[in-house]
Amino acid sequence: MPVIHEFDPPERFVAGTVGEPGARTFFLQARSGPRLVSVALEKQQVVVLAERVDELLDEVMAGGDNEVLIPAVAPVGLEDSAPLEQPIEEQFRAGTMTLSWDPTIQRVVIEVFPLTDTADDEPDDSEPEEVFLVRLEAGPARAFVRRSALVVEAGRPDCPFCGNPIDPEGHLCVRANGFRRRDPT
Repeated sequence: MPVIHEFDPPERFVAGTVGEPGARTFFLQARSGPRLVSVALEKQQVVVLAERVDELLDEVMAGGDNEVLIPAVAPVGLEDSAPLEQPIEEQFRAGTMTLSWDPTIQRVVIEVFPLTDTADDEPDDSEPEEVFLVRLEAGPARAFVRRSALVVEAGRPDCPFCGNPIDPEGHLCVRANGFRRRDPT
């Protein structure tokens, strides 16, 4: 039976980073009272999770079968720009994530499972050792989406030609046949 790190609802649920742009580690972090859980993940996982939460809320809002108001944007007063809480102890590295809407409790449900060592072409039918489970009301879910976008944008700027990140010393742009482009700032 897996260890379930459940937050229903958390007092705080955010995406954040540790480190300098170009060498940042991304985390999902949930807190309820003194209990704090941090799960490491890739930048792209943060991007996809935030996009999917936003799309899910839009779909639920368009459905109109809700007893709860689904805000179109993050409500004023729910923005969270504070850094990740200390101590940041990685519970596990995120692998598979699931996202759903539970109509019985009117909440977004996010499940994060640990990264496994199995090859991509081999199905892993075993039960996970741990699960990070978060149930969010619609307002805090929109606030999570907004903060996640800001966290991702705070990294290195993207090259306008190839889309790859530009290091402070520049990068070899594949669209410019190896010409070294510099950060425009």
